[in-house]
Amino acid sequence: MEALALHGVDIIFGYPGGVVLPLYDEMTRWPAIQHVLVRHEQCAAHMADGYARSTGKVGVCLATSGPGATNLVTGIATAIMDSIPMVAITGQVNSWAVGTDAFQETDIQGITIPITKHNYLVMDVDDLPHALVEAFHLANTGRKGPVLVDIPKDVFTAMSSVPFPTEIVRRGYRAAAATNDTAIETAAKLVAEAKKPVIIAGAGVVWSETHQALADLAAKADLPIINSLLGLGSIDRQNERSLGMMGMHGEAVGTLAVQEADLLIGIGIRFDDRLTGKVAGFAPNAKIIHFDLDPSEFAKVVETTLCVPGDLSETLPAFTAAVAPKVNDEWWAKLRGWQEEFPLVIPDSAGLMARHVLQLLDRTTNSDAIISTDVGQHQMWTAQLYRFKRPFQWLSSGGLGTMGFGFPAAMGAAFANPKQEVWAVVGDGGFQMTLQELQTAVEHKLNVKICLVNNGYLGMVRQWQELFFENRYSHVAMGSPDYGKLAEAYGVTFFRCSTREDLESTFQQARAADGPVLVEFLVEMEENVFPMVPAGKANDQVQMDPGLPNDKAPMGIPA
Repeated sequence: MEALALHGVDIIFGYPGGVVLPLYDEMTRWPAIQHVLVRHEQCAAHMADGYARSTGKVGVCLATSGPGATNLVTGIATAIMDSIPMVAITGQVNSWAVGTDAFQETDIQGITIPITKHNYLVMDVDDLPHALVEAFHLANTGRKGPVLVDIPKDVFTAMSSVPFPTEIVRRGYRAAAATNDTAIETAAKLVAEAKKPVIIAGAGVVWSETHQALADLAAKADLPIINSLLGLGSIDRQNERSLGMMGMHGEAVGTLAVQEADLLIGIGIRFDDRLTGKVAGFAPNAKIIHFDLDPSEFAKVVETTLCVPGDLSETLPAFTAAVAPKVNDEWWAKLRGWQEEFPLVIPDSAGLMARHVLQLLDRTTNSDAIISTDVGQHQMWTAQLYRFKRPFQWLSSGGLGTMGFGFPAAMGAAFANPKQEVWAVVGDGGFQMTLQELQTAVEHKLNVKICLVNNGYLGMVRQWQELFFENRYSHVAMGSPDYGKLAEAYGVTFFRCSTREDLESTFQQARAADGPVLVEFLVEMEENVFPMVPAGKANDQVQMDPGLPNDKAPMGIPA
């Protein structure tokens, strides 16, 4: 508890059990640190994750040994894939019983080696102060990530006079390389020479809090900015130089821009396969500059012309200062033409479509709410239609694609930001995985709104079966409970909307209600997400929305 207080932790998310009872007993003497009792340990990790993504601070979760610890695994894996700072504390059987298959013993250290930045099994209480301080240091420096500390029961109850270290020096660990001035100068020269430059900004910009430097760079050198999925919020979507998201379900203008660019500047991205499409066809005409904190990302996926290592808080301002002012009028004329030719559209429909719901969510909240999502169609529509203004506003599982993430992550954000409007956008599939946390939300009178997009299917899986498996729908129809009765059982305010006419009034009522609110939107069942780059295809094979009047079947973007 001293270690948590030392690191400014004001809230932890956990679930008690036998070997962590000494810690829970000690909590009663630390009222300044709030403990949130979750209803499933996986949600403790997701809440800590949402807390971190919405604040930039380290999230903390806690579970007992055995099944308690293993229930954290999905949440820890979600955090490592997206480089989220988290400290997970788990209890372990007595140190003398480790390795004997004691009751509720699990080698959580071994299990989580592949999904943590580092982890510890603390067998001696004198090692505990250093392990805890180092855990927070590792989680929140360099490329951020989850760190697990596994503590046997007898270590919890042992006494120690060893002080907390005031400085952490770990052999072989470097938070970031020094800024390479020569690389910065070379990058600036490449910008000066380029006729069709583009920036792809990722989550690294968000976590380094260099969004202003990014905007300044774009303004100075007249550069278009495209976002990766997790880079949303690194540039105000209403900024004239923002082209939105690119990738498998990104906007067509960004996809086309990258395919025709002669210079691509990747800033804080890892060139994920959902962004690049078929790597051999990615940015075929472009020289590529890659700015990243983690040198292991360089040339891991795409061949790079120039690598610029270092912390973006140092390298990006230096790059902005080094580039010469310029304009790219001809390039922008082409980009604006593509925006007009291939806009995001919502086909005219008398029925209620998911896109109607999410477009109005953006408008009614003035693009200003913290938005958390599960994974699937609703996630992609939200990424397309919500015009994020700032960092730490967008919470979504990108790398792991974790169903059930959206609601508990939104709760973590609501605990951290009690004065902010927080919405969880979830599908009927993912929500049913973690809806037991309604009880936690009610208990704390948490101001979190749930936008449940119910189309009766595992929507993205159904879409793939429609497009690539000749409409053979195999085990994707979702049976749902009566969410109204479910909400009543938990004591949650509930609204249901099934028509476009009622959409605006439903949002108004939901936003006006206090505490947790569940809003079920009964939408058309077979709506698809477009644009779409089929898996394994190059980005220039993007399939456009059939609702576009100038669509060319089956691929909508000309060579």
